[in-house]
Amino acid sequence: MAVIDTDGLSQRLREMSIRPETRQLLISRIEGSGQEADLTEPPNCDGYGRIRHFRSKTPAPWPSNPLPILPASRSLALAPVAAMTAQVFQNASCNWRCWYCFVPFNLLSANEARASWLSAEELVALYLRQDNPPVIIDCSGGQPDLVPEWVPWMMSSLQRRGLSDSVYLWSDDNLSNDYFWRHLTSADLHLVQGYRNYGRVCCFKGFSATSFAFNTNADPRLFERQFELFARLLRLGIDLYAYATFTAPDDGAITRDMADFVDRLQEIHPNLPLRLVPLRIEPFGVVAPRMRLVHQRALVVQDQAVDAWNAELRARFDDRARRMSISDVPINS
Repeated sequence: MAVIDTDGLSQRLREMSIRPETRQLLISRIEGSGQEADLTEPPNCDGYGRIRHFRSKTPAPWPSNPLPILPASRSLALAPVAAMTAQVFQNASCNWRCWYCFVPFNLLSANEARASWLSAEELVALYLRQDNPPVIIDCSGGQPDLVPEWVPWMMSSLQRRGLSDSVYLWSDDNLSNDYFWRHLTSADLHLVQGYRNYGRVCCFKGFSATSFAFNTNADPRLFERQFELFARLLRLGIDLYAYATFTAPDDGAITRDMADFVDRLQEIHPNLPLRLVPLRIEPFGVVAPRMRLVHQRALVVQDQAVDAWNAELRARFDDRARRMSISDVPINS
């Protein structure tokens, strides 16, 4: 596969994925897709949604994953639990092709044959038609920030229905573009900044330029852009978190690269590593046909990389800091 022209593809996919004049988005139809077989529950919301079970427990030595459980629990004043469900909707486009993505690639190309045009109002209406809908709505993808209007449109819809105090909105971002600033109005930005029950997680696709390019099939120079975009988001004062994937094609420089990665995070904020959760990659059903020997090797490398991550955190933070709830870690000035 040729290296992705991220900026060019982003523009084309955006044009194919949003209708600003009617406030509609191209939302993937999960029912009948290759993704359906990997779900623990059947697709819902007329086939355009799925229930995701977020669980904090992970196999050792991987750190637990409390996202978005703890942010949602804190924001909604709920007792922390080990698992929570969320209503997930996926926009139908992504500008990268991560080999380990659990979404079939044919749901990432803004293909109207596998998606439909829906508004935020319609998505919230589908969500409310369920019996006992989850308290979390997850705007996922794809890459939701190809259509950054989605988040403020969802916020406005939830406010109009009187749900902004009882539903937690969560969104994903692969840190690939600046559309959040380029396409949102000042009113949109103000809404996002002031919306209490909202959290955003940004995923660093690798811990070095080499691992980033291997994972995304994008230009390795865009590894640097991820840090720049995260820093810009942090300055907005929203409740911000991070994921990172540690798969890489080889283990030749893990210790040095991981130290450099944590250094870069701490240049944004000294506490940022405590707001980042490493994600363990598993070969879901749609992933298996994409895998070659180098990808099998990458699943082993990620375990070595997380050991290096854990060592960096032990060296840089005391026990008290490492035990702090992720939602209590201060990163906003």
